[in-house]
Amino acid sequence: MKLKGLKVGLAVTGSFCTFDKIETSTKLLTELGAEVYPIFSTNVQITDSRFGDTGEYMDRIAEMTGHNPILRVEDAEPIGPKAYLDILLIAPCTGNTLAKLANGITDSPVLMAAKAHLRNSKPLVISISTNDAMGINFKNIGELFNAKNIYFVPFGQDDPVKKPTSLIAHTELISDTLELALEGKQIQPVIY
Repeated sequence: MKLKGLKVGLAVTGSFCTFDKIETSTKLLTELGAEVYPIFSTNVQITDSRFGDTGEYMDRIAEMTGHNPILRVEDAEPIGPKAYLDILLIAPCTGNTLAKLANGITDSPVLMAAKAHLRNSKPLVISISTNDAMGINFKNIGELFNAKNIYFVPFGQDDPVKKPTSLIAHTELISDTLELALEGKQIQPVIY
């Protein structure tokens, strides 16, 4: 119940295959009493996939949380000066978002939310979902793992034979990860 009454930013990027897991995690966060504020990347807003209509997905998340989503970079920027979030979760976090975050690029609502939130020295939690995590993006994971106030939901290989460089977070551990991150601790083990 450590999340009860806390303001949690939920920043969603385009790993569409994990949207059902993130929806389940969002429901759990609201049931635990967290006040969840959704933020959607531009790609989520404009891309439908074989996993469903993203407009319907965004509507379900907004209805579940009771908050209109942040959809524009300029609407994410006030997260910094207003400092209204206790913690920010990027879930799922694609390799593209991961790389841009590691390199200080803020060209989407999610990345601006992360930059704005981090300026307040509050925790940012990453729930990774990318096919190139142990390839070209491995260095970015290392970079962010050592950054102040950034924490990871534990992750592992989802299909080591067919996708040997792919990593995906254990989304069932999101709430536990958030609780420890609020105490300044990284949940362990991180990789399994």
